[in-house]
Amino acid sequence: MPFFVYILYSTLKYRFYVGYTGDELSERLRKHHSKHKGYTGGVGDWKIVYTESFETVEEARAREVQIKKWKSRKKIQELLSKN
Repeated sequence: MPFFVYILYSTLKYRFYVGYTGDELSERLRKHHSKHKGYTGGVGDWKIVYTESFETVEEARAREVQIKKWKSRKKIQELLSKN
């Protein structure tokens, strides 16, 4: 079972969201679009702009943490431009 690190982008919020999942990406995106309390809830325009696939949940989680530690819109945009 593959695990994914993904980056979402919202034009309404002008923000990125970084996450990981073992779900199908379409299902995970559906959950982000649902009405829930949380960072991605209630906006509904999130788009998957980047994904990476990993063999284990540990690898995916480590990569998610690495990207989140950047705390840099510029570095995320550089990653997207390389893809």
